[in-house]
Amino acid sequence: MEKEEDVYKRIGKNIAAYRRNAGITQAELARKINYSDKSVSKWESGNGVPDVLVLMRLAELFGVSVNDLVGESPKERASNTFMRVMVLLISSALIWLIATATFVAMKIFASAHGAWWLVFVYAIPANAAMLAVFATAFRQRTTRFVSITVLIWGVILSTFLTSLVISKNNGTAGAGDLWFIFLLGIPLQVAETLWFCLRRARARQKALYGGTDGNELLKSAEEADKERSA
Repeated sequence: MEKEEDVYKRIGKNIAAYRRNAGITQAELARKINYSDKSVSKWESGNGVPDVLVLMRLAELFGVSVNDLVGESPKERASNTFMRVMVLLISSALIWLIATATFVAMKIFASAHGAWWLVFVYAIPANAAMLAVFATAFRQRTTRFVSITVLIWGVILSTFLTSLVISKNNGTAGAGDLWFIFLLGIPLQVAETLWFCLRRARARQKALYGGTDGNELLKSAEEADKERSA
């Protein structure tokens, strides 16, 4: 968890940046929100933070969200997003490199007539599982949802095709009742969709009150009220 002073400094830095972008001084901003310029200076220097209501007023004034004020700066977010995308792409490339190498090796050193194309099918859920892990670590809800969706149906597809190949090799070719396995994906997909919607709703609620820093902001409310009356 971040230190309180780091949170204060980040919020102050964001307020200062958005104020400059708006082309107003600390004194002008203070008048707009009915606070003293000393309070604005204190916030921007990281020695305190405004209360939640003031943050909402500032967000409205600057045309941004409260989460923009308390979160990372746009440049930091862009840099982090680029690095995370690169990690996902490189990791995915490794999965498919391994799948391709396995396919080529099996074609050369094993039976050329084997169903080695299945390694590419298996790579789909493997890749999805890896992306889901990284997406969870990076707190990328949409990427995680898509990855788990692909994982669910990828595992089912892999199971179906593997069973089909085995049936063919045993002389009992035909999908038969194997396609019923896809019905398993329906409740799993519904559960994942509902969970995604729940997490998204909770995230929006947190964003409204400053995200994970809401506790720190609420604790400063009493101090900010005293400053306002000063």
